Amino acid sequence: MTTLKNKPHILFLFSDTGGGHRSAAEAIIEAFDLEFPQQFTYEMVDFFSDYSPPPLNLAGPTYPAMSRMDYLWGRAFETSDDADRMRVIYAMLWPYIRLYIYKLHREHPADVIVSVHPLINTPFLRAKKKKHDRTPYVTVVTDLVSTHTAWFNNLADLIIVPTEQARRNAIATSIDPEKLQVIGLPVADRFVQPSATRAELREKLGWPQDKVIVLLVGGGEGMGPLGEVSMKINQARLDVALVVITGRNKHLKEKLENHTWDIPTFIYGFVNDMPDFMRAADVLVSKAGPGTISEALIAELPIILYHRISGQEEGNVYYVIDEGAGIWAPEIDDIVLALKDWLDHPEQRLQAVANAKRLARPEASRQIARAIAAQIKR
Repeated sequence: MTTLKNKPHILFLFSDTGGGHRSAAEAIIEAFDLEFPQQFTYEMVDFFSDYSPPPLNLAGPTYPAMSRMDYLWGRAFETSDDADRMRVIYAMLWPYIRLYIYKLHREHPADVIVSVHPLINTPFLRAKKKKHDRTPYVTVVTDLVSTHTAWFNNLADLIIVPTEQARRNAIATSIDPEKLQVIGLPVADRFVQPSATRAELREKLGWPQDKVIVLLVGGGEGMGPLGEVSMKINQARLDVALVVITGRNKHLKEKLENHTWDIPTFIYGFVNDMPDFMRAADVLVSKAGPGTISEALIAELPIILYHRISGQEEGNVYYVIDEGAGIWAPEIDDIVLALKDWLDHPEQRLQAVANAKRLARPEASRQIARAIAAQIKR
């Protein structure tokens, strides 16, 4: 296919089941614009909302509630994480979804197709094969370690994975090793390029220069025990300053703003300058999302993880711990103790900083863009 003004056209398949898939696609598009300015055109298609029958088209809106059902979600992940079972599942679904998949294939011709979601790969590749379409298909895996079998299909031309552990998982599902590249997780360029020094950022934000800054985040919705954790740290009178990002959780923001604090505390709602916040902080307290972990590693920020989604994020916890870049603290008291230990033994925190720097893959988005560009048949 040759598109507008002979520019190769890239189709990104994603779905808003969690924020990571959309942000990964956007990071890759940004990297294309940086590496190959004005040389490509792009479009992003949410296949669940736009090309799936009911009730599959509700996957995006219902995902947050479903993923919070921790035990059931974990069991569903583990039970379906098997190549034979997934073949049966897709065989059962195919008669119901095939017309939608064919329509997606027909309405969005491209010079290369990039998937950043596990569940579209097998159906779309099946449709592509039946239509004898030889358009290159690239899968960019956006789970760090616990990669579900659905990510992997040998009909893909290239599968980009973020870690060596993910590569081993792919090979275990009989993926041709020649189709695999370990590059990293795509993140926005603003996380890679510091806008200022740590001291300058703290001055701009009004944070103290002489305190260990603890950054507490709970994602865009302000999920997790942010309020309880911040108050426990306050009660412990740790020699730190707190920065709490409540996201869209307006009730939590108001509650914390009305609280009387004994230590320097800064409360924010939804923020767009998270890269600056990470660069200005000393410790991140977060759930184990792959994007947040990758961004923190690039910022050389040691991590205390307090929550993970069963199944898909469990490997992230082991990755951070085993590589010495952070601590698993699932209980509120564990978080306070972990912070106290790093304050009492600053050399341990600094070692975690060094390990985070070692694990970081700041060039991943640009390398992914170059790998995809290489697939396009001009």
